[in-house]
Amino acid sequence: MSPSEAEGGGVSAQNKGSWTAFLKSIASFSGDLSSLTAPPFILSSTSLVEFSSYWAEHPNVFVAPAHEKDPQKRALLVLKWFLATLKSQYASRSDKFGNEKKPLNPFLGELFLGKWVDSAGTTELVSEQVSHHPPVTAYRISNKEHGVYLEGYNAQKASFSKTINVRQIGHALLTIPAYKETYLITLPNLHIEGLIFGAPFVELNDKTYITSSSGYTAKIDYSGRGWLSGKKNSFTATMYPTGKEKETLYSVNGQWTKTFEIGEGSSKHGKTVDMYDAEALAPTPLAIAPIEEQDPMESRRAWSKVAAGIAVGDMDTTGIEKTKIEVSQRELRQNEKTEGRTWERKYFKLVEDDYALSTLGPTIGVLPEADKTGGIWRFDEAKAKAAEAKRAIRTEV
Repeated sequence: MSPSEAEGGGVSAQNKGSWTAFLKSIASFSGDLSSLTAPPFILSSTSLVEFSSYWAEHPNVFVAPAHEKDPQKRALLVLKWFLATLKSQYASRSDKFGNEKKPLNPFLGELFLGKWVDSAGTTELVSEQVSHHPPVTAYRISNKEHGVYLEGYNAQKASFSKTINVRQIGHALLTIPAYKETYLITLPNLHIEGLIFGAPFVELNDKTYITSSSGYTAKIDYSGRGWLSGKKNSFTATMYPTGKEKETLYSVNGQWTKTFEIGEGSSKHGKTVDMYDAEALAPTPLAIAPIEEQDPMESRRAWSKVAAGIAVGDMDTTGIEKTKIEVSQRELRQNEKTEGRTWERKYFKLVEDDYALSTLGPTIGVLPEADKTGGIWRFDEAKAKAAEAKRAIRTEV
């Protein structure tokens, strides 16, 4: 047994007491764990609002479906892209030892803006914290040159039962206007393994779906390493005509952090048509504005002093600066309440219903759950244009 596999082996000697106390507090806590204060040494310097960027760290894979004329193969490329995002979304945020860190909780109105520029052209990201109670992040990723758009929102509810379990609430919509095509994507639930060893990592569980207006559905079943058995980050997926799950068109098997194989028909009999190596494809760097040019509400600027404290292990400064942001936010909410105002979102709006969600959702059992996400959130082109115009003026000044 390696040191990290011994109980508490992944935690330094000076932090073992805090880690043990934290585990005990989790085990006895009732309610949403997101409100529980974690030991400073397991804090990430990254805000949860940045996680939207993990959907498109491989822009060429993101835009590939737009260049496939066959709708069945196009749906397969969407499935491949989604599976290719999983490593970035759930395993790239750990520290140099592979241990999961707790991200910073975004404040209402927090923004994260950036773009990827590579052989796929320019792919743009807008991510905004649209609700604080409940915490909800909305995002939009667009590549106008190739005509591929992704938007969605998600909330998380964490609980404890033998380990930390996180239910993700929300969905994403990928659209390809050239084909008048929309894909509804559900979000995987996850749990944290390795807690007792002080070396936490994410495992996905249950299943998710991708269903399209062109008549194809994919189901992804997640498994992985548990207490006694299993291969880490494993999954199987099948794609079939919507409503005909037994008519498997393609099957996918592998590990979302390593490699997976796509075959025709069932996994037992179909020939391999494609493979993906998550370790071989380096992500395209996301370009963001220098901190001094960012809006005060942009994540890297707003959390800069907290991040600096975490980077050097100065937990006193980290705590002080984090508290300043939290107090400021409470004051803003109180002022809004006193004045009868509500916070105006810069890029997104609430809608009462959504055609794509109401049309595609029933085929895979998806409900809006508006009470858990503060409503249904959609990107607002008019708001975005106004926000970008103001941003351009500020940058020029």
